[in-house]
Amino acid sequence: MKILAVGDFDGKFPKKYLDIIKNKKIDVVVSDGDYPPFTLKEEFFTFVYGNPFLDLEDVVGKKKFREITIKDDLEGEEVIKKLNSLSIPVISVLGNHDYHLPDDCEDIDIKENNKFKQERLTHLAKVIVKYKNIQRIDYSYAKIGEFIFIGARGHSFPGDVKSKAYKKHRKILEKLFQKFEKENKQGKVIFVSHNSPYNTKLDLITAKEAHEHAKGKHYGSKMFRRILDKYQPILSISGHIDEGIGKQKLGKTLAVNCGAVHDGRGAVINIKDNGKIDVRFIK
Repeated sequence: MKILAVGDFDGKFPKKYLDIIKNKKIDVVVSDGDYPPFTLKEEFFTFVYGNPFLDLEDVVGKKKFREITIKDDLEGEEVIKKLNSLSIPVISVLGNHDYHLPDDCEDIDIKENNKFKQERLTHLAKVIVKYKNIQRIDYSYAKIGEFIFIGARGHSFPGDVKSKAYKKHRKILEKLFQKFEKENKQGKVIFVSHNSPYNTKLDLITAKEAHEHAKGKHYGSKMFRRILDKYQPILSISGHIDEGIGKQKLGKTLAVNCGAVHDGRGAVINIKDNGKIDVRFIK
């Protein structure tokens, strides 16, 4: 099976990926999410990140925040439309910028009470349902050929392993891996997540422009790392941090951070009949 692993689109899906699908004879596209741009990224990391008492609305104003975020969501949907038009199956989880209620995607106990944010946080989750060629597998699964893809969304930071949300989502993943225990032993289960597994070379923040709160730290998901360590699927596909691109063996699992589409990155993953995996990174 040949997989094109992509994610972190930022509203872009250039033609070169369509050419790769055709020329490399890709069987399935696997997306780790983050479809829309994050236009207010600079404002977020300058004023809001690390400050629990300040919100983007406080920085740019409610009207401007609404206008910008609605535009971002529409650009994200354009990427989804392009993926839906492909002649091969597409499997997707949602990322932290695809918006969904925090307590339904992260592993910390938080709520969102703002009505507009409630509507926006669920927007792409509702939109993607319209596109029938895309199988969304957030805390669910899809079967393509002999392979089972188990997915999880969000989790943009390590998480709180003592929270109710952590216990809720880990329990769901545990049940899915137990459901496909036989296939997993046969090397036929693939885990797809937005964030990468914690404490690996795939989740280390090293960029010079990184926020002081995050630089030099591991920002992957503790939940995903523990799931991989316990169940050892043949392959894990993730992204999220726009760096850490590469692969790393975690026991029997080959973990791959495919990088960001908006940087022109991705990965072509070939799972051969003998179980060996070849990964070629797109630059």
